[in-house]
This record gives sequence, structure tokens and C-alpha cells, in this order.
Amino acid sequence: MGVNPKPVNQRALKELPTLELILTFQYLKFPYGTVLLSLFSADKIPTPGTSTFKASEVPSKSELVNNVTLFNPVNSTVDNAFEIANKTLLSGENETIPRTGFVSDQVSTPNKSLGFDVSDQSSMVESIKRSDNVSETHQPVDPVPSSFNNTIGLSFSSNHYPEDNISSAEQKSGSQYAFSTNVSTNITNSVLSNDSTVSFFQKNNITDSTKEESVRSSQNEAKVSVPNENKDSHIPISQVTTVSEMNKLLLQSHASYRSKRPRWFSAVDQELLQARLEIENAPIVKEDRNLYAPIYHNVSMFKRSYELMEETLKVYVYSEGARPIMHSPFFTGLYASEGWFMKQMEANRRFVTTDPNKAHLFYLPFSTRRLKGTLYVQDSHSHDNLIQYLHNYVEMIAGKYTFWNRTGGADHFLVGCHDWAPIETSADMANCIRSLCNADVKEGFVFGKDTSLPETNIRNAQTPTSNLGGNSASKRSTLAFFAGKMHGYVRPILLQHWENKDPDMKIVGRMPGSKGTRDYIQYMKSSKYCICARGYEVNSPRVVEAILYECVPVIISDNFVPPFFEVLNWESFAVIVLEKDIPNLKNILLSIPEKEYLTLQMRVKKVQQHFLWHKNPVKYDIFHMILHSIWYNRVFSTPAW
Repeated sequence: MGVNPKPVNQRALKELPTLELILTFQYLKFPYGTVLLSLFSADKIPTPGTSTFKASEVPSKSELVNNVTLFNPVNSTVDNAFEIANKTLLSGENETIPRTGFVSDQVSTPNKSLGFDVSDQSSMVESIKRSDNVSETHQPVDPVPSSFNNTIGLSFSSNHYPEDNISSAEQKSGSQYAFSTNVSTNITNSVLSNDSTVSFFQKNNITDSTKEESVRSSQNEAKVSVPNENKDSHIPISQVTTVSEMNKLLLQSHASYRSKRPRWFSAVDQELLQARLEIENAPIVKEDRNLYAPIYHNVSMFKRSYELMEETLKVYVYSEGARPIMHSPFFTGLYASEGWFMKQMEANRRFVTTDPNKAHLFYLPFSTRRLKGTLYVQDSHSHDNLIQYLHNYVEMIAGKYTFWNRTGGADHFLVGCHDWAPIETSADMANCIRSLCNADVKEGFVFGKDTSLPETNIRNAQTPTSNLGGNSASKRSTLAFFAGKMHGYVRPILLQHWENKDPDMKIVGRMPGSKGTRDYIQYMKSSKYCICARGYEVNSPRVVEAILYECVPVIISDNFVPPFFEVLNWESFAVIVLEKDIPNLKNILLSIPEKEYLTLQMRVKKVQQHFLWHKNPVKYDIFHMILHSIWYNRVFSTPAW
């Protein structure tokens, strides 16, 4: 018995010529010779006419075709298995604050080095004339080696300055409340991919209006790419993220977090991918006299990564920007880490390159402490002008060079120790690798991209690591010690439960004057455990001070990511106590057997080398460890081609 044939859809047959006409038009209209590119991947290809790159940056057709794989199963499923697409909006049309210009002159003149316009009520830097009309055929400025590196030297002056005179209320209203970012109860912002690549099926679900908005930009103005929050996948995060959970998030980030895919391929991308392959397959280190294996997550990977950094890494340091915010940091005080790193990075001959085409990383040399001290309007409770300053700086860099726009800033990094750094850099510098003292999981710290910067309180710039060490373990008579100002909410609770309550627990407020400083150091040198309680923010210089004085750190700061977390196993040499467990603090410390305490204290001595500043950097010191954390995250976040 025969089967009746299915009726022919006459309407569909009539519409076939129309479809053929559309496909032919697509093929002829788009310059890359690939219909599928124009239909599904327009957002991935840098096209002439967009404001974020110039004609000199445009790869050839063969490069574009050869370097873009359309429906490669490896790229769309395996490589991006944990990645959720971010559509990057290149908008910037709603600018309400007048633009600020930047001067490249490194010579400082009284009152003019800031570029301030005295008539400007907000103390913003005065604008310099810069053409906004960039020709499509304009060649990018050929960067000139900075004369600043040749004149900086290494003569450190005791640049003492008064501590921040901003009250607690001003700190909070000026930063956390007025400009806090909305952090969801998931870890999407912390580990998921910012890679702009999405699968074929995901692309079909993107509306035309979204596609058009993602490439909208002014024809003649450099734009700054900022990633959107991924909302397609939610990995729950508890209210308090323990160090053990952070370790899991870090491992997950190495598998899932990838920065935005570069607009075109560079040889440095392949070098970074090769470095990642070698680190992941590092030879087993059985013994190393400089590295004590138990204090690291994986000493073999760390050693190989550090070796590759020494062999491979090249950093380009931008010379643009006026002092004192740029190129002129402090070398003493609570935020000295950013200053010492800047000085040693700019003067470094091993890692710094004058050829940006060879650079794996680009350093943005500004001081967050200077930014606040120079531009913050007292009692204004506003960071608008600070954020605007950084916006204009990035816009200038993106307009002058091609490198920012190639990766959307993903291969650029900053080092900021001031408490406000996370907020000030959360907009235009969100794609950058941010090395932050205020490394708070709840305030936008991104595992796999951002790194935790040690806060080091330098009292004398000539001898930054003097008076190291402390009493032997048997001569440490005090069980636990803390002294400090009543910043934030944790310290008052600590004193409420333990001040003058127990002779074994030396818990007090501030020790004033120079005698107080001497007593403070002596207590650290003679105590078994040093309490590192958070202040206004999660970070505290006591973490590093405890290590320098060979006192086991007891970190009481929920959601704080400890320094060099990528490689150091903090649970092997420190004690982490949840804020809610402060009433039980003594019992927690007494529950640690003497043998285990001796092991902890011995490991503190082993890790000390990673937290020392030297006037001339030495292998494995704090300068190299800061740079290594940045290198390590860039290596593991580089997307595959």
C-alpha cells in the first residue's frame, strides 16, 4: 500500500529566491568573505570604522579568516565549558562630567604639575587640547621610551605624611555607600568568564538590538570596554566565604575564567598559552633549598611559573600622566606597597620593555593614595572626580595606543593599596588585573583576575625591613596580642570580649606615641599569636607585621583574600577565625597543640622571604611575588585561539 506524498509548501518555494538574495547580499556586503561571520560573529571581528581601533590595526583578511574558528566543537564546548558570554558595551555617550586632559610632561613645576584649574570647583585636572577627530588612516603614535625610567634612580626619601584624616562616617558615605557595587549572592562576578565568545546556539538567542548596542560607538572617539555581569549561570556563595571555599573558587577560576578574547592575534598570546601548558605540566619538585613545599598550594607549579616569569615576562610601563597622581607615590605609611612596587617596576631592567609590541602586560602607574589625597574634596562624600580622573586617563591611553583596545584592558594591570581602590577602579578598569590591598570577596574581587596585595606599613623608607625576627618560641610569654585604633565594627567587639579580661590575652586599643610603637613591636615579638582584625575594610598591615616578627597571624576578617593567594597555602602557617567566633577566641588558640604551634611558627619564618622589601629587589621577595601573582593570573586567564 503506497504512502501519499507530503503536500508541497508552495509558499516556502516562493520564498526561496528571497533567501538566496539575502545570502548573496550578505556575501557581497561584508568584506571578510564569510557569510557565517556576518550573520553570527559580527561582534567578534574588529571592523574598520569602529572607534576602538584604527586602520593601522586592522589585520588582513587572511589573518581574520585563519584566526577565527566558526563552529569548532573544541572552542564552543570544551574550551568554553564553564564560560558564559559577556556582551561588551562600547557606550560612552552619557558623559555628564566635563572631560579631563592629561599631560605627558614628566617635569614637575609648582602648582602646575597637577594640571589643576583653580577656577574648577571640583579641583579636577585642567583639560588640555586634544583632537577628538581621529582619522581612520591615522597611524598610532609610536611610543617613545620613557625618560622617567632613566632618571628615577633608587634613592628613597622618608616621605612622611599625615595619616588619612577622613572619619569613619566619611569613609563609609564616601566610598561604600555612595559607590558600592551591587554584589549578588552568587559567585558569577568572582569566577565566570568575561570572554566575548558565545556558542552558536547562545548567539541565536541574542536579540538584534543587543547586537547593535554592543558595537555602538562614536566614529571619532576612543572608547573603553567594560564587561557586563554574567547572569546566565549562578554559583551560590555563602554569606561568609571561608579560606577553604576560596581555594575551591581559585581552582574553579583557572578552569573557567577567561578574559575577553583579543580583537586580533599577537605572538604574546601564544607565549602566554605556552607558559600555561608548561606550568600545568610542571616537573615535580622533590626538594628546593629556597622553597619550603608545605607553605604552597603546589610548589612545583609555583617554581615553574616563577622561572617562566623570569625568562619570558615583558612589561610596558606607560609614561603618560602628570605628577603627583602618576609616577610619584608615597614610600612610607600604610599604603606604601603601591609606592615601592611602582618605584621598583619603573626602574626594573629585567622585566620592563620599551617595545609595547613585545609586552605581555601593561602597567598603569598611578597611586590610589595620591589620587585620594589630591582630588578628594573634604566632606564631599563623593568619589566622582576621582573616578572621572581615571576614566579620562584610560580614555587617553586607549586613544593614543592600540594596546588597550586589543584586549579591552585585560592585559593591563594596576597596583592599589588605598581602601577606595576597588570602587575607583570598578568601572573603566574592570577588565584589568587589579592588585588590591582591599581584597574583599563581597566587594567585587574576581578570582582568576584580581590579586591580593600585601599591605605593608613602612616606617622608614631607608630601612623598610629593619628589626626583623622576634623571640624564640619558648620565650613568647603572651598567648595573643592586638593593639590598634577602633576602626570598623570588628575591633570594638574584640575589645568588648577580651580587653583586660585575661592576662594571657593582651588585647588593647591604640598605643599612642613613639613609645607605643616600640611597645607594639615588642609585644608582637614576644607573643605566640598576633591578632589581625579588620578595620574599616578587610585588609590590615598586621598580617605582614606578624610575619616579619615571626608571630603566627590570626586573621579575623570574613571574606578577606590573603596576599599571594594563588600560590600560598595560608592555612599551613596562619590561623583564620570567623568574626562570629571572637567570643571563643582563647579556646580556639588553646586547642592548637604545642607541636602544631611550633610547626606554624616555623612556617611563618619560611614564608617571611616573600614579604620583604629590598631597595634592590631580590629573588622571591615581595616585589617579585606581587608581579608573579599578576603574571600568574594573566597566564591562566588568557583565552585560547
